[in-house]
Amino acid sequence: MTIDISFLKELDRFNIVLKKRVLSRYQGERQSHAEGQGLVFSDYKDYVPGDDFRTIDWKVYARSNKFFVKQFEEERNMTVHIIVDASASMDYGKDITKFDYASMIGLGYAYMALRNNEKFNFSTFAEGLNYLRARKGMNQLLAILAILEKLNIKGRTELRKTFDEYKRYLRSKSFMVIISDFLYDINEIKSVLSRFTKHEVIVVQVLDPNERRLALYGDVILEDSELHSKLRTFISNRLLSGYRDKIDHHIHAIKDVCEHLDHDFISITTDTPIFETFYATLRT
Repeated sequence: MTIDISFLKELDRFNIVLKKRVLSRYQGERQSHAEGQGLVFSDYKDYVPGDDFRTIDWKVYARSNKFFVKQFEEERNMTVHIIVDASASMDYGKDITKFDYASMIGLGYAYMALRNNEKFNFSTFAEGLNYLRARKGMNQLLAILAILEKLNIKGRTELRKTFDEYKRYLRSKSFMVIISDFLYDINEIKSVLSRFTKHEVIVVQVLDPNERRLALYGDVILEDSELHSKLRTFISNRLLSGYRDKIDHHIHAIKDVCEHLDHDFISITTDTPIFETFYATLRT
C-alpha cells in the first residue's frame, strides 16, 4: 500500500485556521501574573502596590526610572493526538480504502501540527493500540508514513479497552482527532467518547460511498470483514431502503452523542476531495 502525501504542502493554507481554532479555543487568553514552570513572558505593565516585586524588571527601571512588572501567560505548546482505526472493516474500498483515506487525514493533521511547532502523537488501533510517542520534526512524520504503509489492516476492535489504555497518555488538555468508520454499537461509541469531555475532540467518520448508499441489488454474497462470515441473500428495494434508513439513523445518533459531549463530528465518504474534508473538519 502506498499513501499519497503530495497534498501535504498544500495544507499550509489551513495553518492559520488550525492555529486560531485549536490554540484560542481551549488554551484561550488565560494569563498568569507569576513566573513559573510552563509560563512564558507576555508583556509589561505598570507596577502597582500588591504586585509581586520579584516580577519587576530592574533593567527597564534602570533605563526609564519607572517600575514595570513582567506579565506571563501559560505556554501554548500542546500535543495533537491523532488516532486512526486500523481494524479489518477499514480495509474496504474500490479506488481507495477507508484506512488509506483516514491515514491521509491523520497525516494532514500531523503535518499542520509540525508547521505550528506543536507535538503530535499518531496512533492506530485494532486488536490493540499502536502508540507513537510525541515528537517534533518532519522525520517523525516520514517514519509514521513508513509504518502505515506496512501496517496489516486486520482484526476486530474493543473500543472501551483501547481508549481506556489511551487515556493514560493524556496528561493535560489536548486536541484529539479520532478517525474511524464508527461501525460500532452506539452505546459503545458514547461510552468511549464520554471519556474525553475535558479535551478538544474532532470525531471523523470515514465511509465508503457504497456503505453510505449501498449500490447493490439482487442475489449477493455478503462477507463480514472482521468475522469473515458469509451470508447469501437477496437485496430488494425494500431492503435497500431499510439499510439506508439504518445507516442514516446511526450517523445521526453519533452526531447527537458528539453534540451532547461538545465534540465536533463530521461524516464523509472516501470519494470526497481531501481538501474539502479538511475544510469541513476545521470549520465545524
